[in-house]
Amino acid sequence: MNEDLGKKIEKLTLELAEIRGVVGTKEENNVVEKVYEKFIEMDYFKKHPEMVKYVPVKDDPLERKSVMAVVKGEKGNSNKTVVLIGHTDTVGISDYGVLKDYATKPLELAEKFKTVSLPEDALKDLESGEYLFGRGVFDMKCGVATLMTIVESISDDVEDFEGNIVFAAVCDEEGNSSGMLSAVPELTKLEKEEGFQYQAVIDTDYMAPRYEGDNTRYVYVGTVGKLMPSFYIVGSEAHGGDPFKGLDPNHLSSAIVKEIDFNTKYCDEAEGEVTVPPISLRQQDLKPEYSVQTAKTSYLYFNFGTHSSTPDQMMDKVIDGTNLAFQKVIDDLNEEYKKYCKSNNFPYEKLPWETKVISYEELYEKVKEEKGKELDDVIDKLKEELLADEDIDARIFALKMVEAVHNMWSDKNPVVVVYFSPPYYPHIYVKGESPLEKKLLNTVNQVIDEIDSDYDIEMKKFYPYISDLSYAAAPREENAVDSLKNNMPGFGAKYNLPIEDMQRLNLPVVNIGPFGKDAHKFTERLEKDYSFNVAPKLVYETIINLLR
Repeated sequence: MNEDLGKKIEKLTLELAEIRGVVGTKEENNVVEKVYEKFIEMDYFKKHPEMVKYVPVKDDPLERKSVMAVVKGEKGNSNKTVVLIGHTDTVGISDYGVLKDYATKPLELAEKFKTVSLPEDALKDLESGEYLFGRGVFDMKCGVATLMTIVESISDDVEDFEGNIVFAAVCDEEGNSSGMLSAVPELTKLEKEEGFQYQAVIDTDYMAPRYEGDNTRYVYVGTVGKLMPSFYIVGSEAHGGDPFKGLDPNHLSSAIVKEIDFNTKYCDEAEGEVTVPPISLRQQDLKPEYSVQTAKTSYLYFNFGTHSSTPDQMMDKVIDGTNLAFQKVIDDLNEEYKKYCKSNNFPYEKLPWETKVISYEELYEKVKEEKGKELDDVIDKLKEELLADEDIDARIFALKMVEAVHNMWSDKNPVVVVYFSPPYYPHIYVKGESPLEKKLLNTVNQVIDEIDSDYDIEMKKFYPYISDLSYAAAPREENAVDSLKNNMPGFGAKYNLPIEDMQRLNLPVVNIGPFGKDAHKFTERLEKDYSFNVAPKLVYETIINLLR
């Protein structure tokens, strides 16, 4: 790899960073169009303009799009192909406050930061001159610039390049990954039309210290997954002046949070690598007005990381935990009611509540047995009504579906219905069982061993931050996919995944990213030396060795 590429990557990183592309806005296309423009200016794509194209996001009111570029080596006739991905969007800039106009101008922002108070670690890095600050410079304009520059370098010497490259610069990674989800069917289409033999997917998303004082640089083979277990909680309403006559759904909700939130027993482990514990992302009751009546229903959902657990296994685990939480509420209520009765000299009778926790799939089956076709008619009508609102959140869509099905059930006793809310990110666990997995593991280990660098570089098994790498494969176990589909209300309507295409790809993945700190914070910053001079060499050598 040419040593001057580091300077080209730095220049392109700054150029891309200055184009604002906040997720969920039309301006995402500004960055995508700049990427496309850069490609069509390259000599290879001037000769082969058909090798670069836009991939539109299906049914997107913002009309967003991604870019896909293909380079076909002219040495030999190898069908081996490496897929490269990087996202072009960023999170918002409101966290920069009065400096938000400089958020995407790294060089100017550095000067402005000298006039404000910064956290000690960020100030030290600013004064060192070794970092670039700015929104997206780390997550992940540098990664995109790295891949674009490597693609250009390879395409300039395509006569001596054996194998093929497909690069997808995708939108919406920070939101719902609609860019990658649109790219996946294009990848399987290319595979069929061109006879490509995909070897692996390489991403260049950011890489950060895992703990205070961590100076190791990591290459991640595999990626963490994400599920969002959600809970529709039905209590029993009561007057605020007579609360023991009811069962407060907020009480149940809080007990579930206490059982699950930050509880490391719900972490997922594989080969000594452990996910972060679950964290609640939303908790609220569903009572629309103020009154002295307690709420009837509430809901909440969690972010769960996965390394090895499939959706059906996660559902079983979460239901068990919810049963524990529900029973504890009942036991505590009876204990407090007993104290209350004793204090007032009232006779005590055990409260009538019983633990009941079921999955959405179980709820659907119970109501289907009672209502038959009427249930499906109600669901179809509700879907139509909800989909008429283009802005409806996918989590609210799922909640409304559960609510409607439960309302048709004859059993009106307190219950917790457990289901999955979108989105779903499958984990990819590269065990080394298949030939492609063995090849990727061996390649990465070899590249790390042979790189000329003073950095401590280490391979890990799971990229720890949710990313588009997840969509390079999908669970093949029948129960896993069925459990996901049957317990995610609105799957196939409001929320879609190209499951069959993902299973067809079934590729091992690796993330070889730039180094920096504070992604998604106003002190987001990129360390220049490793990011521009070392990480690109790792990426390049991994590509070449995979195609060898």
